[in-house]
Amino acid sequence: MISLLTLIVVVLAILAVARIVRILELVHVLGGEEEDLITDKDNKTNGILFIVFMIVGFASMIYFTIDAKKYLLPVAATKHGVLTDSYLNLNFALIIVVFFITEILLFYFAFKYRHRKGGEGIFLPVNHKLEFIWTIIPAIVLFGLIIYGLKLWNNITAPAPKNAMVIEIYGKQFDWSARYAGSDNVLGHSSFKLITDDNPLGVDVNDPHAKDDKVELNKEVHFPVGTPIIMKFHSRDVIHSAYFPHLRSQMNCVPGMTTEFFMETTITTDSMRQITKNPKFDYVLLCNKICGV
Repeated sequence: MISLLTLIVVVLAILAVARIVRILELVHVLGGEEEDLITDKDNKTNGILFIVFMIVGFASMIYFTIDAKKYLLPVAATKHGVLTDSYLNLNFALIIVVFFITEILLFYFAFKYRHRKGGEGIFLPVNHKLEFIWTIIPAIVLFGLIIYGLKLWNNITAPAPKNAMVIEIYGKQFDWSARYAGSDNVLGHSSFKLITDDNPLGVDVNDPHAKDDKVELNKEVHFPVGTPIIMKFHSRDVIHSAYFPHLRSQMNCVPGMTTEFFMETTITTDSMRQITKNPKFDYVLLCNKICGV
């Protein structure tokens, strides 16, 4: 009820202000002041206010951008994560440069080309040179970003070395389990048809490759630093999304399918604790769908 009354009061206040403004306009017209209603001084004041607004806006944006750094992820802890971060930073740098140029011109033009008595505007219906410039330059920049991005993508998705360590991540509501390939570095066959209370991952115990597999149910997952790792993902129930934010890695876990990616970690937990100055830091594995943590 209070919210409704507050809304009614606000609406009535807006209507009252609008009517008062309209009455003042009519007073000026009836008093023969219509020509002087907006003066050059008023336009200059508005132009100056545009510049002030731009300066305050830039200062606020810079301040809040710097302040937001404390909420960002620390350095990437994988080789491909460093590459994707550098590519993202390059995009941000270009966006910032374009942002400052366009906004400065926008507010400067609002000041410079404010209306003046006796001033005349020039109508330019077409300027092929200008259109050529603002079409070709962005096209070249975007083409360069695409080529560089494809090069990074090919690097990240390159085939893993033959000696890469194999780890399976198995998701279900609401926990993760891991299975490490043993000394043969080959995971034994598994199937949802073989899932039981004693065999929650459905591993085929008759498969010779499964004899040395090690299963960790709902516990920590360990990635050795400097070792190429092939991550294989499965789901028991619905689509999950295995998300390693500090490793800049994510992969959907789809029931009935095997999805995978290759990565190589570069920073240990102890080293990351020193980097973040957080003695309690631990890497996390999240479900980036509905499950969350």
